[in-house]
Amino acid sequence: MCGIVGIVGKSNVNQALYDALTVLQHRGQDAAGIVTSHDGRLFLRKDNGLVRDVFHQRHMQRLVGHMGIGHVRYPTAGSSTSAEAQPFYVNSPYGITLAHNGNLTNVEQLAKEIYESDLRHVNTNSDSEVLLNVFAHELAQRGKLQPTEEDVFAAVTDVHNRCVGGYAVVAMITGYGIVGFRDPHGIRPIVFGQRHTDEGVEYMIASESVSLDVLGFTLIRDLAPGEAVYITEEGKLHTRQCAVNPQLTPCIFEHVYLARPDSIIDGVSVYKARLRMGEKLAEKILRERPEHDIDVVIPIPDTSRTAALELANRLGVKFREGFVKNRYIGRTFIMPGQAARKKSVRQKLNAIELEFRGKNVMLVDDSIVRGTTCKQIIQMAREAGAKNVYFCSAAPAVRYPNVYGIDMPSAHELIAHNRTTQDVADLIGADWLVYQDLPDLIESVGGGKIKIEQFDCAVFDGKYVTGDVDEAYLNKIEQARNDASKVKTQAVSAIIDLYNN
Repeated sequence: MCGIVGIVGKSNVNQALYDALTVLQHRGQDAAGIVTSHDGRLFLRKDNGLVRDVFHQRHMQRLVGHMGIGHVRYPTAGSSTSAEAQPFYVNSPYGITLAHNGNLTNVEQLAKEIYESDLRHVNTNSDSEVLLNVFAHELAQRGKLQPTEEDVFAAVTDVHNRCVGGYAVVAMITGYGIVGFRDPHGIRPIVFGQRHTDEGVEYMIASESVSLDVLGFTLIRDLAPGEAVYITEEGKLHTRQCAVNPQLTPCIFEHVYLARPDSIIDGVSVYKARLRMGEKLAEKILRERPEHDIDVVIPIPDTSRTAALELANRLGVKFREGFVKNRYIGRTFIMPGQAARKKSVRQKLNAIELEFRGKNVMLVDDSIVRGTTCKQIIQMAREAGAKNVYFCSAAPAVRYPNVYGIDMPSAHELIAHNRTTQDVADLIGADWLVYQDLPDLIESVGGGKIKIEQFDCAVFDGKYVTGDVDEAYLNKIEQARNDASKVKTQAVSAIIDLYNN
């Protein structure tokens, strides 16, 4: 879950890239980076931290040029060292920088090919650097002093033939243009748009449409699965389908948690999808507990608020804000290490006692992953005087890891793995627990005006759409993703960063 942006403008794009990254900050809080191009030279700034902390005035002044790309990152496995902050760079051919959202499932095979056949060196453990070297090698195979759009699209086609997994990419070819492309399954989101200025038309590529809205760009559309868009430095736009038999199977968890509600992904309003999730949850509660005694529905800020509002409306009960959120604490879902997550929940949320005292409270969250957050929140509700605490998840039970760019932990760290709903309710301390049914979630997201027939729902049903994920692969990522491994890796990374600085 990272955020990417690329802009080809008519004047310096540094401020626009910065602003876009702040809008996409929810997609990654670990590191941020911007690279711009001017007169054939690159200007790069990247480091660990939030956008506002990485870029100071002195950095922004150096990021000159009317073309550039940016990235906000959170790590999908292990390292948080600044060496893995993006964009990445290779000097041959032309000088290419790349930013990537997603995860390659055949990265070990690719890394071996890059070293043994492509004769290229990879300096980090990031699959984004591997993807960059694959793209650079395939573009170099064209053997052109000046690449054309045909060369760029041919290179993307070869990337699709070699790379497996979920990926949305922006890459800048120094002095020539910016290319964006999406994996043949369309797992990770990417859109492009335009705005008109006195100097001419400017183009923007980004992870979510909301970043275009904020900067005054008009959304053209999402990139189709396997499609690429190439915008030359002069501002000419070209698109091409570069994959054989592409099939749209986007990540449904984007709508549950990852994306902002004011975004539109694959033609679907995230806000409307979350309203429908609340509607479906209410219908399930009325089926299973028609005589419920819920006094008030309270969302766990922020992602669940939209679903909770519609849930309350459908149940005919009060909707109240029961928690005040500290806006300066990061998203606990993406914090590595159980101790850090436990500490941050109490720092992030504080209960408004009068909304809980003596009431039967229905708490609504977007999902339950490890169960750490909701267990503490339920305890906070009881301490605030709640009579009974019920819990609702807008998503089904998360039972399997994600392998396409979301840091879902190892299966054994998922609270619902090999457990019943009652088991989970007991563990988190809820009087009763309601999960969204998977068919209802699919209908909520894919049942609007834009019909999407299939989604990547692997975290719920264990069916991985790329077809290459087996038990051996899952065991391997479990070793990389479990909390003990992350704590050890972070300690090493901290030492490396301290030495480098």
